[in-house]
Amino acid sequence: MEMLRAKCLIAGDSTVGKSAITQVFHSDGTMFPKNYTMTTGVEVCQKMMSLGNKNDSVDIFIFDSAGKEVFSEICEKHWDDVGLLALVFDVTDLESLNNCKKWKQKISRHLNPEKSIPSVLIGNKADLEQRRQVTTEEGEELAGQLGMIYFECSAKQNNGVDAPFNWMAKKLASFYDDSPDKVQLLE
Repeated sequence: MEMLRAKCLIAGDSTVGKSAITQVFHSDGTMFPKNYTMTTGVEVCQKMMSLGNKNDSVDIFIFDSAGKEVFSEICEKHWDDVGLLALVFDVTDLESLNNCKKWKQKISRHLNPEKSIPSVLIGNKADLEQRRQVTTEEGEELAGQLGMIYFECSAKQNNGVDAPFNWMAKKLASFYDDSPDKVQLLE
């Protein structure tokens, strides 16, 4: 059995639901934060993922970064050795989608260009269909421009939250199988 360990950075604007996604995923859907508490640095949690029909697993260390610019210096100290990347925006806030370009640019300075890093763009709050400002097609288009795969979810309803993490874990294992020296793992 092969176990891979990887740091997963979750970034995006404040209030898009990064912490809610992290907590719902980490708790297997049993914990959605009822009250909003702003992340003021980086919160870390860990989850072991089995890769299904393979005997392999991926131990994901999730680094949930604050979205406010005032905390960026603190957050950036934790952005090295990233093996998985998830950018999050709010589908009811077009500006949060547009800001994902800036987030990707900022984070890219910390990524090892010689490593293959599975990356996803997540549109959260998909349950708020009446307030939607970003179409699925617009999310997919930006994901393509950023070299990412697009997912939508609702952390509140625990709908689609696991899908991006499952995809990243399987992609990491696939990259590892093809060329172990091309993936960024935690020792």
